Amino acid sequence: FILKYILILYLFSTIVSASEMNKHLLKPISVFKKKKIFISLLLPIINKIDNELNILYKSTILDIKHSRNLYNIKRLKEEYKVDTDKKLLMAIKPHPKSIVLAQAAIESAWATSRFFKQANNIFGLWSINKKEPRIAALEKRGKYTIWLKKFVSLEDSMRSYYKLLAKSPAYSEFRQLKMQTDDAYLLTKKLNKYSERGIEYCSQIEKLIRYNKFTKYD
Repeated sequence: FILKYILILYLFSTIVSASEMNKHLLKPISVFKKKKIFISLLLPIINKIDNELNILYKSTILDIKHSRNLYNIKRLKEEYKVDTDKKLLMAIKPHPKSIVLAQAAIESAWATSRFFKQANNIFGLWSINKKEPRIAALEKRGKYTIWLKKFVSLEDSMRSYYKLLAKSPAYSEFRQLKMQTDDAYLLTKKLNKYSERGIEYCSQIEKLIRYNKFTKYD
């Protein structure tokens, strides 16, 4: 509403042609500004979830150590589909924010992709459930349509991404390594199964982290 109001005032206060107005509205923003908007949009969500997971991780360590809150530990194991205390801690420990930002930038084209805009889908997460909200990709795999999940909010999308890395067997090595190190550059090497591009994808994450100095957020 505010944006429409501003445009109305602009139209009435300035005599311009339709082509000039279109040029004004469609003028692409700079890469610097696009990245700034991306960070301001996603970093608060990442900080919130990272903080929650850190609190959960530390409290669960103490619960396991002192054999308390056993029902809660059991519930968490069921939620993350694990059968040992060690695997539970591996699942809930958050990974570096720099990795999250880099993957979000790649998968959402810095918050400009169609999936991001229309489905709040930050990380290109696929859907195999016909009953859940989703949208179709423009490209098909052979004769099959690729579907991507449609989220209620960016936070829901972000939480789904964290759960994917915490639960999927594809990232078991990633979870094991993050118990040994918080080095984002080492951890990215274990994300080769996130994309069909494999090691090339890992290299892209690393380059984005390094070039944009994302480790300052870790």
